[in-house]
Amino acid sequence: MKFILDNWVLILIALSSGGMLAFPALRGAGQGTLTAQGAVQLINREKAVLVDVRDAEEYAAGHAVGARSVPLADLESKLASVVKNKTVPVLLICGSGTRARGAVAAAKKLGYENAQVIAGGMRGWADANLPVEKA
Repeated sequence: MKFILDNWVLILIALSSGGMLAFPALRGAGQGTLTAQGAVQLINREKAVLVDVRDAEEYAAGHAVGARSVPLADLESKLASVVKNKTVPVLLICGSGTRARGAVAAAKKLGYENAQVIAGGMRGWADANLPVEKA
């Protein structure tokens, strides 16, 4: 007890720094975010399916090579026709990652437990110098 009373400041600093280190991991834990490079590894190793949830116009303007277009508004009705095997990883991408986070929740509700967001969306994909094509 004497140790705690004598070193309360050091203990407080250690606890707060540990909390600051753990916070980003806890905040993103349920979101299933993945880097663009991690997405490429999943595509190559586990046959992950890349699904672009942006509108058709945005998709046509430029999308990741191999991405399948399923607009967010149609996700619940069309995802099963695009990704038939619910056990393969489903990688969701949009412009910045915001819409894809909502799509992950919808995909998991449909039984796609391996659904993940590509962090940064198409911006992150392009920043990683990964291939982009136009429809």
